[in-house]
Amino acid sequence: MNLKIHSTLTTTITASQITPRVRKEKGQFSVKEPIFVTMGDQEVKLFAAWSSSFSKRVEIALKMKGINYKYVAESLSNKSPELLRYNPVHKKVPVVIHNGKPICESLVILEYIDEIWKSGPSILPEDPHARAMARFWVSFIDEKCSPAIKRIYRSQGEEREKAVQDATEHLETLENELRGKKFFGGDEIGLVDLSATFIALWLGVLLELAGVELLTKEKFPRLCEWIDIYLNCSIVKETLPAREDLLDHLRSLRRPAK
Repeated sequence: MNLKIHSTLTTTITASQITPRVRKEKGQFSVKEPIFVTMGDQEVKLFAAWSSSFSKRVEIALKMKGINYKYVAESLSNKSPELLRYNPVHKKVPVVIHNGKPICESLVILEYIDEIWKSGPSILPEDPHARAMARFWVSFIDEKCSPAIKRIYRSQGEEREKAVQDATEHLETLENELRGKKFFGGDEIGLVDLSATFIALWLGVLLELAGVELLTKEKFPRLCEWIDIYLNCSIVKETLPAREDLLDHLRSLRRPAK
């Protein structure tokens, strides 16, 4: 089944297929016997795109929580009428439909999932200060890190040099934040880690396409270690696209139209 072509291809993801009993082994999630979330008459749909890091944040969270859902594959170049109806303001993925009611924007969805479903690990910490700090770092990643990284990919010359300088500074900040921790929130995957999915996979792909060497173990040992651990967590690994597929897709977007 090719999720890249059709704008509204629907797949049902059930707890028996993707729901692991989440158990930490050396800070990682591993698949044990399945758990099942009693949904009653609840219905969950996820409108998402395979190449969207924002979509992948939500997919991973749904699987962590063990939630049955229907996956509706969207094409970013040919958005479905359903998606535009459910998210008329931003017209973007992801969108989660819970019992017919849409929830838009990935971070809003992540917090909604954590509030509604208590199964699986918590996405946000219980402590109010820790929750506030998690939101702070998510904002830093989305408003500082990701834009600088995307500018490297999209720019040339002096503009690219400035983007590399900015991205280096922001990644150094994240490097320091990971001091003494396996994940950004401590020993478990949480809101900040999910939000940093772009950095875990998309960053390296964009740097390769730009021909820029930035993310190395010598410069960022803790960040590289976090990436390795995060990408090898079973739920994350089964959810994210293959690196080569993402590389080919982004490379195709850079080719001039014929």
